[in-house]
Amino acid sequence: MDAPSISLVCTVRDESDNIAELIDSMLTQSMPPDEIVINDCQSRDATPQIIAGYIAAGAPIRLVRGGHNIPSGRNNAIRHARGAIIACTDAGLRLDPHWLERITAPIRQDSADVVGGFFRPAPRSLFELALGATNYREAEEIDPVRFLPFGKSCAFRREVWERAGGYPEWANHCEDVVFALALKRLGFRFAFVPDALVFFRPRSSLAAFARQYYYYARGDGVAGLWTLRHAIRYATYLVAAALLLTSRRHPWLLTLIATGVAAYVRAPLWRLQRRAPALDFASALRAMLLIPVIRLVGDVAKMVGYPVGVAQRLRSASLRREIAQYREGASLQQHNLPNQRHTSA
Repeated sequence: MDAPSISLVCTVRDESDNIAELIDSMLTQSMPPDEIVINDCQSRDATPQIIAGYIAAGAPIRLVRGGHNIPSGRNNAIRHARGAIIACTDAGLRLDPHWLERITAPIRQDSADVVGGFFRPAPRSLFELALGATNYREAEEIDPVRFLPFGKSCAFRREVWERAGGYPEWANHCEDVVFALALKRLGFRFAFVPDALVFFRPRSSLAAFARQYYYYARGDGVAGLWTLRHAIRYATYLVAAALLLTSRRHPWLLTLIATGVAAYVRAPLWRLQRRAPALDFASALRAMLLIPVIRLVGDVAKMVGYPVGVAQRLRSASLRREIAQYREGASLQQHNLPNQRHTSA
C-alpha cells in the first residue's frame, strides 16, 4: 500500500520579516512533504513576493490567496491541498528539521487521527526569556490526555477536517482550540508528540504581550471557553485585594499574600533556571523580578478581554447562530459516524 500523501499548509499575512525563516525550515525537513501550500491572507507587504521568489527558484510551494482571518485562511489552504494528511503550522515560527516526520508518524502508523506537536520559545532578549519562562511550559508539565493541539504545530487526516466542518471562521482567535474540541466530541484518536517541535519568538514588549493576551481572552469570551477558569481568576484577585486591604489591621495577612505570590511564580522561576542556568546574577535577578509583573499584566489583560468577548457574543445574534451551527454540525457528524471507528486515546 502506498504511503498517504502529506500536505504542509499555513496561512500568512504581512510576514515579510520572518517568512523566509519558516520556508527555509519547511524545505529542510528530514521527511519532505509531498507539497507545501501557503495561503496569503491579504498581505500588504512583500510576503507574497518573497514566497513567489522561492517558487521561481523551484521550491515545491503553491501560493494561494483567500480568507479574512486565520481560520478562513487555513481552511482555504487545506481546500487547495491534495494530501490525505494535513500538517499545519503558522508564520513567525521555525520548524525543527524532524518536525514533519515526527508529527505525522502516529497517523502514518494508524495509531492516531489527530496529532499535537509542541513549541519552544526562542527568546532574543532578557524580557523575552522571562516571558517564555512565565507562560510557556516544558513538555513534562503537559498532561498528554488533556493536551489540545495548537494550529501552529498539528497534523490530522483530511477527513477529520472535513467532518468537523473545517476551522471555525467566526473565531478570530482560539480557533484551533474550538476545532480541537470539536474533534474530541467526534471521538477521533489524539496523540501528543512533544519532540515534534516548532520554535517561536515571544512578544518583545510588555505592551505587545498584553495585547496578545487581551485578544486570546476576548476569543475565549466569544467562544464561551474556559468559563470556570476565568471565574477563578476574577475570584482570586478579588480575594487578594480584600486581604491586602484587611492587612492594614492584620499585618500577618501580608505573609499569606506573599506565600500565594511565591506559589504563583514557582513554576516560572524553575523554568527560568532550567533554560538559562548561565545567566549572571544581575540578569537573573532582573528576569526573576519581571516574572510577577508579566503574570499580573497577563491576568489583567485576560480579565479585561474576556467580558468584551462575552459581550460581543451576546450582542450578535448572527454570531451566536454561527457558533451553534458549528457545534451542532460536529454533534451531527458524531451521531452519523459508523461503528465508532474513531475512539479517543
